[in-house]
Amino acid sequence: MSARNREALALLPSALLVTAGFAAIFLKRDAFLSDASLTYGAVFLGLCLVGHLVVRFTAPNADPYLFPLVAVLACFGLVELYRIDESFARLQAQWFVVGLGLFAVTMVMLRDLHLLERYRYTIAFGSILLLILPRLPIIGGASNGAYLSINVGPLSFQAAEFAKIGIVIFLASYLRDTRQVLIHGGRRFLGMSFPPLRHFGPLLAIWGVAMMLLIFIRDLGSSVMFFGAFLALLYVATGKKRFPVIGLGAFALGAFFVGGRVGHVQDRVAAWRDPFEPALFNQVGGSEQLAQSLFAQADGGLFGRGFGQAELGLVNQDGAIGTALLPAAKNDLIYSLIANETGLLGAAAILLAYLLIINRGFRIATLARDPFSKLLATGLTSVFALQVFVIVGGVTKVIPLTGVTLPFISYGGSSIMANFVLLALLMRLSEDARRPA
Repeated sequence: MSARNREALALLPSALLVTAGFAAIFLKRDAFLSDASLTYGAVFLGLCLVGHLVVRFTAPNADPYLFPLVAVLACFGLVELYRIDESFARLQAQWFVVGLGLFAVTMVMLRDLHLLERYRYTIAFGSILLLILPRLPIIGGASNGAYLSINVGPLSFQAAEFAKIGIVIFLASYLRDTRQVLIHGGRRFLGMSFPPLRHFGPLLAIWGVAMMLLIFIRDLGSSVMFFGAFLALLYVATGKKRFPVIGLGAFALGAFFVGGRVGHVQDRVAAWRDPFEPALFNQVGGSEQLAQSLFAQADGGLFGRGFGQAELGLVNQDGAIGTALLPAAKNDLIYSLIANETGLLGAAAILLAYLLIINRGFRIATLARDPFSKLLATGLTSVFALQVFVIVGGVTKVIPLTGVTLPFISYGGSSIMANFVLLALLMRLSEDARRPA
C-alpha cells in the first residue's frame, strides 16, 4: 500500500472518535442518540480528506502518519470543547478550517524551504516584534499576570505561537552558516574553545530574548520553549555538549535572578510548591487552578468517568454553572478534563499521539539531506515537544503551571493556525527527505 493510501486509511479512526464522542455527549445530555453525531463525524472526515488531497498532490512522498496523528488530537479537542460549551466547539471548528487553509497554502506556495534562508534576519526581527507587541498599550493586555495576546478590535491572538516558528527558522539558517566556526572556536578559556563574539553574538541575543520574556512578557512557558529549542539546535549543529550545559546554566541563573524579582513568576512557583496550602488556594491568582487540575485527574481513575460526565462546576437553580470546579477547562486545563473523562488510559493515549508526532519529526531530521533542513526539522520538532511538555508538565505539577496551549486540542485560533503551519513545514521537509534521488 502506498504512503498516501496509508494516510487516507489512517484518517478513519479520528472520524470514528468524533462520532463516538459526540454520541456519548448526546446520550448524557438528551438521553437519546442523535444522528447528528454521524454528521459531525462525516464532516470532520471530509475536511481531513481535503487536507489529504492537498498532501497527495503537493508532497506525494511525505510522511504518511503526521497528518492522521494531528487529526486524532484535533478530534479530541473538538469533542471536549463541545462538551464544555457548544459555542467553543463551533468557533474551534471554524479555526480548524482556517488552519487547514493555511496548511494548504503553505504546502502549495512554499515548495522550496531554502527560500526562507534569504530572509532570516527579517523573520527574526518580525518574530521578536511579535513578542514585544503584547506589552504595548491599546493592542496589548495582561491575562493572569502575563502579557500574551495582541488585541485588534474584536480579534485577539497569541503572538508567541507564530514567533516560535520564526525564531526556529532564523536559528536553523544562522547555525547552518556558522556551525564550523562554533565547532572549532577561536579562543580558549578554562580549557574550552569559544567562537568569536561576532559569530556567537546573535545566539546570545536569543538568551536575551528568553530573559525578556520572563521580565517584560512574564511568560515562563514561552521562555522555556524558545530557549530549549535553541539549545537543541545548538547541540545538533555543533555536536558539543558544552554549549547546552553552559546554556542551561545561563538560563538557570537568569531565571533565578529574574524570577526572584517578578511577582507573577514568584506566584507561579509558590503555587507549584504547595498547591493545597489554604492561603494560596483561596488567593486570587493563587493555586486553585493547579489544585483543581490534580483533583480532576485523580478523580478520573484508570478508565475515566466517560465523555460528558466530568463535574465542571456547581450548578445554579437555573441550570447554569456557577462556581467553576475546573477553571480554564477549555485551554490551560483541557488535558486534566481529558484525564477525568477518559482516565489514565485516555490521557496516556493523547501523550502517545504526541510522542509519535515527535518521533516522526526527529525521523524527518535524521533523513534530511542538507544541514538547513536537518536543523529546521529538529527545531520545529523540539519547540513542539517542549510546548507539550510545558503545559502537560504544568497541569501535572512536574513544573510550574504556565499559560501555554496544548497543540491542536486547546481552544484558540492562534494555536491551531500556527501549529498547522508548523505541520506543513514538517511535511514539506519530509517530502524533500523521502523523495527518490
